[in-house]
Amino acid sequence: MVVRPSWVAKSLCLATSGKDFFVKGGDCPLAISKQRKEDVLSQYTDWLKRSQAVLLVEYTGAKMKDLDAIRAKIREAGGEFHIVKNTLAKRAFEAGGMSIPAGLLEKSTAVSFAFSDPAATAKALSEAVKGMEFAKVKGGFMSGQALSATQVKALADIPPLPVTRARLLGVLQAPAGKLVRTIAEPARSLASVFRAYSEKPAAA
Repeated sequence: MVVRPSWVAKSLCLATSGKDFFVKGGDCPLAISKQRKEDVLSQYTDWLKRSQAVLLVEYTGAKMKDLDAIRAKIREAGGEFHIVKNTLAKRAFEAGGMSIPAGLLEKSTAVSFAFSDPAATAKALSEAVKGMEFAKVKGGFMSGQALSATQVKALADIPPLPVTRARLLGVLQAPAGKLVRTIAEPARSLASVFRAYSEKPAAA
């Protein structure tokens, strides 16, 4: 089944449970009311506030199984992946003080929300869309600043946060260990002298 943008536009069925407002065929159990749109906008705003970065994907022509595969990858990295409506996403981004580059919110849009580790989320997204004909990274935002597709790729090349922390800890521990050994060496030497003296046979 191919995801049609018109279905998304017709289906503002985003529930507070976090499900996308996409329903097959555009059938929606709720009327597209002003209040419903405000509810969707509120959900977008909440996701943005919780995110350290947001990464946008165009999915025109993609199949639902492709989007499900991307969603699974993003969740493994601690994020969320949702189809969004451009007009409401634009309002949410602007309310968050983000300046939207031309073309970023055109055609179809799905967003990866990086709640804990932007690099890991970017890497998961890049790997998920690799080889997909109808899904491509458009760009994103981090710390309120716009990112191009190239910058998202560069972000994906940064080691995940746990790896970065481990490397930093290794750098910090190496000099510290050497310093401890240096400080302890005179004490050990002095202790050896005392021990040798105490074990020396008493003079006749």
